[in-house]
Amino acid sequence: MSKLAEFRQLEKHLAEQLQALETLKGDAGLKEEIEFETKLRALLAKYGYSLRDIVNLLDPKSGRRAPAAESQSSTRKPRQVKVYKNPESGEVVETKGGSHRTLKEWKAKYGSDTVESWLAK
Repeated sequence: MSKLAEFRQLEKHLAEQLQALETLKGDAGLKEEIEFETKLRALLAKYGYSLRDIVNLLDPKSGRRAPAAESQSSTRKPRQVKVYKNPESGEVVETKGGSHRTLKEWKAKYGSDTVESWLAK
């Protein structure tokens, strides 16, 4: 894309976003939300509280989240061991994934479909 075409496209996109912004500025709901936030922040400053303090006050359990790593590892089932046997050499490869070095060599030499047909059942 030429620089001029890119410039015109970005200029058009900017004009559309400015129009959407002007539409939002006139929205009564937005004005109410801004007014509420301003008053809430002033009230928090008056009493020396932060938003986190208010969340902990209203919902004490929200701060105690389970770590993401634990929840994911417990829900994933373990991979099954796959056994491939090369009919030409009689060599056997056991793997849980597709990144085994010998398996990759076989797939490069014989093709993926052929090697997958060597999967022992």
